[in-house]
Amino acid sequence: MADRFKAVLLFGMPGSGKGTQGKMLGAVPGFYHLATGDIFRSLDRESDLGRLFVQYSSKGELVPDDVTIKVWKQHVDGLIESNTYNPSRDMLLLDGMPRSLNQAEVIGQYIDVLQVVHLVAHDEDKMVERMRRRAEKEGRHDDAKVDVIRNRFSVYRNETQPVLDHYGSELVSEIDAIDTPGRVLQQVLTAVLPVQEQHFGNALEA
Repeated sequence: MADRFKAVLLFGMPGSGKGTQGKMLGAVPGFYHLATGDIFRSLDRESDLGRLFVQYSSKGELVPDDVTIKVWKQHVDGLIESNTYNPSRDMLLLDGMPRSLNQAEVIGQYIDVLQVVHLVAHDEDKMVERMRRRAEKEGRHDDAKVDVIRNRFSVYRNETQPVLDHYGSELVSEIDAIDTPGRVLQQVLTAVLPVQEQHFGNALEA
């Protein structure tokens, strides 16, 4: 198990800013941001996996765990092979994975979770508007309908939020997601930099 990827999980309800924070933090040397949603959205919609993704995402539901982990692992292996992601140098920032207790248990054979950054957003109405604006800007049609967004919130509460208990409160850093992206990033950096430095030290200088 020593060769598991050292990881920080970016956690939070849909629209809480996981992707925004992940992209900004991923630009910092020593971190690699990987969003599961982006992996699926990049699939050929005419392929079997692409059609399966649309089948679930169009209703705000989660893609089956076995499919999600298989696609994720294949993608990570490709990143390592192309030297895009170097596990000995980069802290893996996982955004959108795991999304269920079963995923958390299965993916444990591949990742060593050092910290969970929980972006907390209590105002669902603000999250709905944030997601609708994002859908319009990025053409993410699965986020455009209010009923689909509300269903995603329900799925998160029922299936994803319990994953926090799986990792335990000692690994979870709660951060207020309702602030400017820069202020939120400031909080995230305060939480994750000590962990990155502890486990990677001067890896970037090697």
